[in-house]
This record gives sequence, structure tokens and C-alpha cells, in this order.
Amino acid sequence: MTLPNQLTVLRIILTPVFLYLFLSESPILIQISLVVFLIAALTDWYDGWLARKFNYITDWGKFWDPLADKILTSTAFFGFVMVGLLPLWMVLLIIIRDLLITLLRIYAESRGYNFVTSYYAKWKTVLQMVFLYYLLLLYVGLNTTELYTGNESLFNQLLNKELIYFTMLIITVITVHSGITYLLQNKHLIKKLFDETNKLV
Repeated sequence: MTLPNQLTVLRIILTPVFLYLFLSESPILIQISLVVFLIAALTDWYDGWLARKFNYITDWGKFWDPLADKILTSTAFFGFVMVGLLPLWMVLLIIIRDLLITLLRIYAESRGYNFVTSYYAKWKTVLQMVFLYYLLLLYVGLNTTELYTGNESLFNQLLNKELIYFTMLIITVITVHSGITYLLQNKHLIKKLFDETNKLV
């Protein structure tokens, strides 16, 4: 178990810890949940850096590292559904799309195929993460008396239901569209991949 793989395991372990703290009714625990999420996110960057720099690349890591990322972000999105900030159907569409593409790419790589990730898909990920951090910071601020008191109007504007809904709607549409585009761009490789799979069955 290399250090990058250990960090991936840590990220998976921290995910339910984050959700438990995030959904608690204690402002202090909600504040700590942000710290836990940031630590988990940093392990993603650091294990990737270690793997590339020292060639700590394993089949186990190739499978679990991208999956651990999706588990963390999907859990955070679900957390916001549970506190009433995001619609369930949008989050489900994003999670299904991301998990489908991630698992397809992992399987393809295990079979020796390399699916090209477009800049469009990368920007989709950036948009998701920026919005996720936006919500996290504001929700934690909402539960921090020192920040919230005296700034109620500002928080209400930044967490306006219509603003959150339409921003999430745009991100959902982009996410689903980028997934469809990804599948169409790689359709020949996907066909070849599953033709080979059918021969093995």
C-alpha cells in the first residue's frame, strides 16, 4: 500500500466523517466539517502529485483514486440536498453522469484504452467544485455567529433560493451535456471496448 493509495483510503474514510459533521446541528461541528472536507480535497491533490513524481502508480490507485474523488464530491452534493439547498433530481443527474463516465474510463484503462478528456469536461469539473466551495463556505458562515450576525442580508442574497436553483440548473445541464459529448467523441473506442468484452464472455 503506497503512500498515495493510503491517502486515497484516508479520503474515503473522511467522507462519511465530513457528512456526519456537516449534518449535525452543532455550529462548531459544521465548521469542523469544512476543515475535514478541505483536508480530504488536499489528499486528492497530494496523492496525485506523489504518484506522478515518484511513479507510485498502481492498478489499485488507478481504480480507487478517481472513484474516491467522486464519492467525496457526490457526498457533499447530497449533504446540500439534505439541508434543503439543492434539488435532489439535479444532484442525482450529476452523480449518475460522473460515476458512469468515471467507471467507464477506469474500465477502458484496465483494458488498455485511453479515453481523452476534453477541456469542456475539465471546465465542467471546475464549475462543480467552485460552486461546491461557494455553498460550503456560505453554509459554514451561516452557522458561524461571528460571521452571520450583522451580515444577515448579505447571506440571504448570496444564498437566495432562485440564485442557487438556476446556478445548479446550469451546472447540471453542462454536466449532462458534457457527458453526452464525451460518449459521442469516444463512441468508436467504446464500441471496440465492448466488442472485445463480449468476445471474452
